[in-house]
Amino acid sequence: MKHITLSIIMASSLFSCSMIDNSVSDSASVVDVKKEEVSQGNFRFSAPKREEKTDEHTFLGKELPNNINFYMRALMQDLVSNLQYVNESTPIAVTSFVFLDGDYEKSSLLGIQMSESLIHEIHKVGIPVLDFKVTDYLRVTEHGDFISSRDHNELSPDIPIKYVVTGNLVKHQGGYLVNARVVGLSSKAVVGSAQSFIPAHVAMALLNSSVPPVIPVVIPQVPLVQG
Repeated sequence: MKHITLSIIMASSLFSCSMIDNSVSDSASVVDVKKEEVSQGNFRFSAPKREEKTDEHTFLGKELPNNINFYMRALMQDLVSNLQYVNESTPIAVTSFVFLDGDYEKSSLLGIQMSESLIHEIHKVGIPVLDFKVTDYLRVTEHGDFISSRDHNELSPDIPIKYVVTGNLVKHQGGYLVNARVVGLSSKAVVGSAQSFIPAHVAMALLNSSVPPVIPVVIPQVPLVQG
C-alpha cells in the first residue's frame, strides 16, 4: 500500500512539473508571439509584413482604372453647366491649383497636373485657351528644344486674357476636396464654379519625375584562388 501511495505521489509531482514547464514554455512563446503576431481578443494571428513601396514600385505597378484626367473631366462638366459670359470669343487661361491652407504662391504636382488636364477639357468644349507660359522664341540646347518657360521675365505681358480658371485643394479623409471657379480678370467676378473629390490613391499615383529610379546594385564576383 505504501508503494502504491508513493507511486501516486511521484506521478502527480511529475505531472505538476510537466504542467509548470508547459505553462512556462507557453508564456514564453506568447511573449515571442506578441512581437511577431497581432492579437485580436483571445485570438492571435500572423500579420503579413507590409513591404514599403517606392515610387519605382508604383510606377511599374498596375494602371489605375480612373486617373486624374477622369476626375478633371467630371469637374469640367460641372463647371460648364453653370458657366456664364465665357464663349468662343473670350480667351481663358488656367492656373495651377493650390492648397487652401497653404502658400498661394506654391503649387504641387497634383495642382499642376489638374490645370494641365483642364486645359485639354476646356479646349474640347470650344473655348479658346491661352498658354501664357509660351515664350516668343525657341531655345535649342543640348538637353532638348523648348518653347515654354516659368520665368516671368521671358513671357509676354500683352496676352488678351479675359477669364481665368483657378482653384484650390483641401486635404480630406480619403482624398482631396477640389474647388474650382472661373473669374473675370478685370471684374474679379465669379462666372462659373465647380466642386469635385479626388481619391487619395489617384492623387498618390502621380509620381515626381525628379526622384531617381531605383537601380539595382550589381556586386562583382571575386574569383576564388585555391591556397
